[in-house]
Amino acid sequence: MAIKPRLKTAFLPVVGPAARVLILGSMPGEASLRQQQYYGHPRNAFWPILGELLGIPPQASYAERCAALVARGIALWDVIAACERPGSLDQAIRPETIRVNDFGAFFDAAPGIVQVVFNGGTAEREYRRRVLPGLKLPHREIARHRLPSTSPAHASLRFEQKLAAWRSILDWLVV
Repeated sequence: MAIKPRLKTAFLPVVGPAARVLILGSMPGEASLRQQQYYGHPRNAFWPILGELLGIPPQASYAERCAALVARGIALWDVIAACERPGSLDQAIRPETIRVNDFGAFFDAAPGIVQVVFNGGTAEREYRRRVLPGLKLPHREIARHRLPSTSPAHASLRFEQKLAAWRSILDWLVV
């Protein structure tokens, strides 16, 4: 009798009542799952980039960082709710096991979202393939923008280049 691999499950969204921008990753990696924190890998550039853009001190706790996002109108979530994936690489996700989050309910509960930002190509691809076709209007018309992945596996861009690209989210935030 073969042992069936256990599905890895993502986190609940980080979101507040003034959310305008939804940043979507694909699925938390192993370090994030162990810590139960978005972007928990020490070499992931997400928190250093958002810290630089929003003035979040590097020594801030995870709760403080999340509160800073919420205060600026940023929501954080993943496209994939559950999947089988050995390790942390998006390429290892077994497509037939993917279950996506309920974005219809999310957008109903967060009607101020005006921009969806993808943290890399896998999040964008899976959203377009598995989420977008099932969304009703007006949720299907929310603007979307892909930014370079903050993952350490995406090493073709330097930190400064990723930071420059991510600066675009400031255009949609609460002032």
